[in-house]
Amino acid sequence: MDLEEPHVETLVVHGGAGVDPQTGAVVEPIIMSTTFERDPDGGHSRGYFYSKAGNPNQSSLERTVATLERGAGGVAYASGSAAVLAALSIAGQGGHVLVPDDVFQGTIRLLRLSLSRWGIRFSTVDMTDSAAVRTALEPDTRLVWAEGLSNPLLKVTDIAQVAEIAHEHGALCAVDNTFVTPVFQQPVRAGADFVLHSATKYLAGHADVLAGVLVVAETSLLDQLRTLQWIEGATPSPFDCWLTARGLKTLPVRMHAHADHAAEVAAFLEQHPAIDWVRYPGRPSHPQHELAKEVMSGFGGILSFTIRGGADIATRVAARTRYFVNATSFGAPESLIQHVASAPTHGSGHLPDNVLRLSVGLEHPDDLIADLDQALDVVTQRA
Repeated sequence: MDLEEPHVETLVVHGGAGVDPQTGAVVEPIIMSTTFERDPDGGHSRGYFYSKAGNPNQSSLERTVATLERGAGGVAYASGSAAVLAALSIAGQGGHVLVPDDVFQGTIRLLRLSLSRWGIRFSTVDMTDSAAVRTALEPDTRLVWAEGLSNPLLKVTDIAQVAEIAHEHGALCAVDNTFVTPVFQQPVRAGADFVLHSATKYLAGHADVLAGVLVVAETSLLDQLRTLQWIEGATPSPFDCWLTARGLKTLPVRMHAHADHAAEVAAFLEQHPAIDWVRYPGRPSHPQHELAKEVMSGFGGILSFTIRGGADIATRVAARTRYFVNATSFGAPESLIQHVASAPTHGSGHLPDNVLRLSVGLEHPDDLIADLDQALDVVTQRA
């Protein structure tokens, strides 16, 4: 055992603020002040002057996530989208960004509707095909964007390989690690320059806060990111930071439960006559199961599957569940079911219209399986 190299379960508890030196409070206090007293000489030796530029709760959250991801530092944002925008903007005017062909559609919308106005271009590629990635690089490619697991088809990316290709080209590599979390994968260790989280999801873990975090492998870009955040006003509130930091303390326990439950649900769905296919990286049926075992220590709580019968049947199944809530998002204690093609965040048309995505929560897996079994009766009865 080595006290200098604590496990992730210890880091989530002790990696942030620690005991408050003023009061001895074990739980971090919420500092709601928007402004902070200056020193007699006009300086700010205590580190804060206006909350748009940072506050103690934000700093605590940033330290914890950066420590978990083995990064040099982090910047917390008011949403995951704000963090994605900050990372993509690193490409700079005239730069090109290479993204997966099944990347989260919110990322595509930012590139198409916002960053295009800055002269930033993008193209897509199958990020699981290293030869295709090399071919897709352009002379002005400055950022290669990858996802630990893709949304919603759960394709596995070999981050070390993609990062090496990017660096050989002189580009940076950013990884959206929201699905996997640092409990099961730490992209910085694989060579990524940035790691992105929509902290709204697993990090906060209770579906009651909007937040994002961007972790950097090296400190060289940290000042630039902080300055832009201050100017643009994408700072999270102290309370949102406090909620996210509180959620982080149970992240490892929750993630192992999510993954265990998802594995049982996936095994049930694979043998159900109403299902065409199931995508869960922890199952041998997943096309990249062997790679998943190599690059991740666990497989998360998300799975997708297709229903026989098309979009109408899929939407009816989603409406019939009792414990699975028919709602968008993931990472909460409550299990969620989403018909992907009709979700507001979809809008790409590149997926079959009968795909359902499950965020498997913390309920007992036997109850979740029973719930899906009765909901799927609509398919078997029709047959």
